[in-house]
Amino acid sequence: MQDGGSNFSMKRRDLLRMIGLTAGSAAMYQAMSSLGFAAESKFKQTTGLQGAPKGASVLILGAGIAGMVAAYELRQAGYKVQVLEYNHRPGGRNWSLRGGDSFTEMGGLTQHCRFDDGLYVNPGPWRLPYHHHGILSYCKKLGVPLESYVQVNYNAYLHSANAFGGKPQRYRTINADYRGHVAELLAKATQGGKLDAPVSKEDQELLLESLREWGALDKNFAYERGTTSSNRRGFDKDPGGGLSARPVPSTPLGLKDVLGSRLWSNLSAGEIYEFQTALFQPVGGMGRIGEAFGRELKELIRYNARVTAIQQDDHGVSVAYEDTNTPGQTLNARADWCLCTIPLSVLAQLPMNVSQPMTDAINAVPYAASVKVGLQFKRRFWEEDEHIFGGITYTDLPISNISYPSTGFHSSGKGVLLGAYIWGLNAYEFTAMTPEQRVRKAVEYGNQIHPQYKEEFEHGVAVGWHRSPFTMGCFGVWSEEARAQHYDNLCKVDGRIALAGEHASYLPAWQEGAVTSALDAIGRIHQRAMSGATA
Repeated sequence: MQDGGSNFSMKRRDLLRMIGLTAGSAAMYQAMSSLGFAAESKFKQTTGLQGAPKGASVLILGAGIAGMVAAYELRQAGYKVQVLEYNHRPGGRNWSLRGGDSFTEMGGLTQHCRFDDGLYVNPGPWRLPYHHHGILSYCKKLGVPLESYVQVNYNAYLHSANAFGGKPQRYRTINADYRGHVAELLAKATQGGKLDAPVSKEDQELLLESLREWGALDKNFAYERGTTSSNRRGFDKDPGGGLSARPVPSTPLGLKDVLGSRLWSNLSAGEIYEFQTALFQPVGGMGRIGEAFGRELKELIRYNARVTAIQQDDHGVSVAYEDTNTPGQTLNARADWCLCTIPLSVLAQLPMNVSQPMTDAINAVPYAASVKVGLQFKRRFWEEDEHIFGGITYTDLPISNISYPSTGFHSSGKGVLLGAYIWGLNAYEFTAMTPEQRVRKAVEYGNQIHPQYKEEFEHGVAVGWHRSPFTMGCFGVWSEEARAQHYDNLCKVDGRIALAGEHASYLPAWQEGAVTSALDAIGRIHQRAMSGATA
């Protein structure tokens, strides 16, 4: 092996660190890190702001997570706070769709969710990593109960339309066979003396022992059909009791078939920092967090308020808005300071007198396209027929993946799947469809993995984030070049205006980014307010 033309060398700690990694994990982690997904939350504790100047006021634009965290903390510090929110509900992208809900996307198409009681889909965020301490701390403060979220399920599927005749393979099968074959190849290289230079004799013996364990190899360091490999990939006939108790081992897939399928590319999903256990979800849907904030802040939030212009002067900030229930009349709100959490995709279209560097920063961040489709079925066939309890099936079909509910296990009756989480060009294609067409296509594609789909399907909803009037996209996508040039200018207090949200963080698309961004911004507003600063 060579790197950049240099002769290969490997220190002991480097070699041991590599054991257990798949080829796909490094590539995926690198890609995720470039988007900021895998960055660590810097949250330590809430701001502890106190002693606001007498009569000082802050106007917050947006009652998403960033806006409501800011309102919560600023109120605690003694500021007069008002929040303007476009929607009729709190939460922003923190949102769960349940039976009886409706929403209208850009273009005027309205969907009515008809899920049964207790069933829901999260169009936006759906997972809470254990190390996102900020959002978890507010769940605790607000009394939002949490439950485990299943990210990796070894009995879910990895699927490619072009591999194994389009037949989905169990995650455990591909995982075991990929690791087994790789372990066997490395064991042969070790036994053949190929690692004599970089690895000591003692370490070679330890390496072989670890490879046998890691790859489920037999006594000859071969990955073969037998009890050892079947304990990883599953048996053709499981062990039982009585005269029919004997298990029947399964036969591993060939290395060429495993590699050619490219199904290994999804094995690393659960190893990415953000997706490592434990993960959580609010009981009843992610929207329970936004709803709890809304109950806490109550009259501080004015709903159905569409901001149309933002203007600052030496003494404060004035915001023009209209009531979406009675459009046409311009209303005004004013405060000493303004924290704006409006997504940049929307904010870029509003008149606002900030500096040229902040204006350039606002215009520098495009928003990702994404579509989520929730599907209700007559029964939980994935549990009853295929014994899949939570987790995610990955596919190269346009739907990208299917996520199984991590709650209500073994319950009778109906269930809701996240039937598609679509990105990139496929997301643009789906966004151009009507909601009914998106749902129908998700069922058609999903039926290639679960043939029960068409018979068991009842109805669904499909949220295309580029048609969301309050975001016009899913989340901000920074390039490395844009961050280097514009990120600091976006986050600085500009006169009497500061911005916050996942777009003003190194955790884009995560609620933790919104929390930490808001706390940072209000801390700096507070410093300026305490110093008596003007614009």
